[in-house]
Amino acid sequence: MVATRYKTAFQLYPYVRVEEQNSAPARHPVVIVGGGPVGLALALDLGQKGTPALVLDDHDGAGLGSKAICFSKRTLDIANRLGASQPMVDKGVVWNVGKVFYADEKLFDFNLQPDTGHRNPAFINLQQPYFEKYLVDAINAAQAAGAPIEIRGRNCVSALKNHGSYTTLTVDTPDGPYTLEADYLIACDGARSPLRDMMGLTFDGRVFEDNFLIADVHMKADFPTERWFWFEPPFKGAGQSALLHKQPDDIWRIDFQLGWDIDREQELDPDRIRARVDAMLSSQAGYVPEYELEWTSIYTFQCRRMQKFRHGNVIFAGDSAHQVSPFGARGANSGVQDAENLAWKLDLVLKGLADERLLETYSTEREHGADENILNSSRATDFMTPKTDISKVFRNAVLELASRHTFARPMVNSGRLSVPCNYAGFDLFGEDALDGGPTASSPGMPCPDAPHGDGFILDHLGGGFTLMAVGCAVSDVTTGGIHATVLHVDNPSEELTARYLGKEPAAVYLIRPDQHVVARWSRFDETAVARALQTAIGKA
Repeated sequence: MVATRYKTAFQLYPYVRVEEQNSAPARHPVVIVGGGPVGLALALDLGQKGTPALVLDDHDGAGLGSKAICFSKRTLDIANRLGASQPMVDKGVVWNVGKVFYADEKLFDFNLQPDTGHRNPAFINLQQPYFEKYLVDAINAAQAAGAPIEIRGRNCVSALKNHGSYTTLTVDTPDGPYTLEADYLIACDGARSPLRDMMGLTFDGRVFEDNFLIADVHMKADFPTERWFWFEPPFKGAGQSALLHKQPDDIWRIDFQLGWDIDREQELDPDRIRARVDAMLSSQAGYVPEYELEWTSIYTFQCRRMQKFRHGNVIFAGDSAHQVSPFGARGANSGVQDAENLAWKLDLVLKGLADERLLETYSTEREHGADENILNSSRATDFMTPKTDISKVFRNAVLELASRHTFARPMVNSGRLSVPCNYAGFDLFGEDALDGGPTASSPGMPCPDAPHGDGFILDHLGGGFTLMAVGCAVSDVTTGGIHATVLHVDNPSEELTARYLGKEPAAVYLIRPDQHVVARWSRFDETAVARALQTAIGKA
């Protein structure tokens, strides 16, 4: 029997009995456990590269409730490469501007994307069930085009046995259990990861002594499409901080900081929640507009991660590997970066084009990304929820200064919002031989977008390695079975020139399948490119 842990917003992959349930265990190259944003993105990426991926999910679709709602430009750029971003942007609420308040005074506002020339905005607000639905829609389209992707709903992994070179899984279904085998098992099964528990692995870090109430409210309001955050809110019952921003379908996300010693059942009483919401809305609008409570929840801040993300042929990604507080939108966004980092490496290993040690770089790079997110999330939490009287005095002094002096504003931390991960200095990256080249496109950085032709430069970076020549000529380079597709940019736009050339007349870039820059040069050198390509797949 498969337990129902939550209601679903969309039934996306209803249970279907498969022939494998009547036969001896079948071996699959990649089995992904968990049909959330990370598992679906990974399956779509692998399938589009021609590597078979089987997703097992214990439910039959996206769970009810907003959960993650802020998806960053980097995530949208990844989704665009996978063919899933346009409906996300069309449905989502686009925002670039945020405002920070201290009591009833606005301290400052900020623009996360002040420059132009990008396909995607800095952020969209989109409820997680929609994000998952659009990924499944893209998977369905990929399947129709021949991509070897399969999703099995109501398939719950209840036991595993690792044999070193493969893993045996026991899978419960409405028709009873069956067994299958995986060359590689990818755990995308969330912060409470049953697979992590089955393997007896730890999940270490901090649990912050505070509780936050989420209320998704359906209402029509004239508030601008911005992120509003209050320290010491002026409305009753909000605690030390509050947050307001808009989602699609006239849904507004409101967060209230409740403190640590609370009665959770009492605080989730609808009348008590309404009293808080009424106070906030009347404070901002002068009256309480009609609204309905769509979804409510209480959460605590937790910043934790596994010591290692890879354990032989079992690999952890997303919340199963690392967990951060919601402020900063670093959870789902970092998980999608996990999926993109892992997909091309796993694909090359399974095709025999790279050694298994390439998978170890998934661990080192994404553990670095997790540490970066945990550091930022912990700092935000400590600033938002001071633990001592003197910490609060310091915090409030910073807020007072920020209202009058711009130098203090960078010290105000209401959640450092998700940014792309920089892998500079890690093993798979080569030389930077472009003197004076822009920092934004240096080795280790993800490629910045810019207008090119009738579209954008990221549209021309597919699922493999790319050798991009800006203002010069290059020829094909193939080494060890890996081919770098040539992209000539002869008439770069103003934005592309600024982001890739700087003051240089020409540049050559080697770019990984996940759109991170491997190395760059001021001119084409076939030997240097071949060496960098070997470095990028761990064979240098």
